[in-house]
Amino acid sequence: MDTRMPAIAEQLLLIERELRVQGWWAEQSPSAQALASREPFCVDSMAFEQWLQWIFLPRMKQILEAGGELPGASGIQPMAEQVYSDRSEQAAELIRLLGEFDRLIGGAA
Repeated sequence: MDTRMPAIAEQLLLIERELRVQGWWAEQSPSAQALASREPFCVDSMAFEQWLQWIFLPRMKQILEAGGELPGASGIQPMAEQVYSDRSEQAAELIRLLGEFDRLIGGAA
């Protein structure tokens, strides 16, 4: 088992918690068409926080639960900084948490 998995699982929970704290957690899933986007971060079909909730978090949790191989790298923080550039103060904690996720993924197993 990859020794980073417990820390990554905890980080995912913190990201989810921050989305909820900010009121960016949705009760209703985007459409099947939106979820099927092939664009990075589904930029053509949903907001970044929707991508985090409906694509990123479920995929990462699935990998962890299955004991699958973690990605070799992650660059979510720069995307978050760009998306939230007009509300960086409000999104500061989410951006920080995503940066920590990126660092955990980039670390050795």
